[in-house]
Amino acid sequence: MSDTSQETMMFKRNPDNKSVDKTIEEVCQALEDKGYNPVDQLAGYLLSGDPTYITSHGDARSKIRQFERYELIEELVINYLKERSQR
Repeated sequence: MSDTSQETMMFKRNPDNKSVDKTIEEVCQALEDKGYNPVDQLAGYLLSGDPTYITSHGDARSKIRQFERYELIEELVINYLKERSQR
């Protein structure tokens, strides 16, 4: 039998943290500055949790690790849905 819970988990945003979307923008800029594809690098980090996907340039690695991965994914989904509804 699996030890995985069948109950739904509830995540709540922490409004005291620096803006997640601003952090994502800064991290993407740092990745671009170093010649990396931000989409590939962020996807690798979000899927694996391995911080080495994010450059330390511009303190990007430390900035992104301020947030849980689910917070980053949540922000990306929110922005995607906003953009989609404006079409």
